[in-house]
Amino acid sequence: MKALVVYDSLYGNTEKIAEAIAEGINSTGDAIFRRANEVSLKDLESIDLLIVGAPTQAGRASQPLQAFLNRIPQNEISNINVAAFDTRFQAQGRSWAMRKFLGALGYAAGRIAKTLQSKGGQLVAPPEGFIVDDKEGPLKDGELERAAAWGKGIAESIG
Repeated sequence: MKALVVYDSLYGNTEKIAEAIAEGINSTGDAIFRRANEVSLKDLESIDLLIVGAPTQAGRASQPLQAFLNRIPQNEISNINVAAFDTRFQAQGRSWAMRKFLGALGYAAGRIAKTLQSKGGQLVAPPEGFIVDDKEGPLKDGELERAAAWGKGIAESIG
């Protein structure tokens, strides 16, 4: 199985998660990870699995990741398994107002997943969020291990 993990990252946290996901997949398949602005449509031709992720910004993926998704033509990924992830603040432990604000905006992973499905991708895992402790990080303890396990689980499920 050949996989491509596409990401955007502002402070390096989402890049670390993308790398951990690729490492998890590599235990059973062949995965590479690339920044969204470095991926061409040709890169999508020979893969079995596409995992896409970005930091959540106002409930959406970052601009470079959105631009990547917008470049994918309708039905371009119709025979490709897809999954989505994001990095996000954890609402738990925040003020009531912040929890309400985060709940109203939502997170990027769900929107990424819907876009991938609208382009023909077959969603193979629920959208996943990985937690950063603050805007610039660091990642919450254990998130890299959780990302690797998530990637490995997806790879094993589609074998």
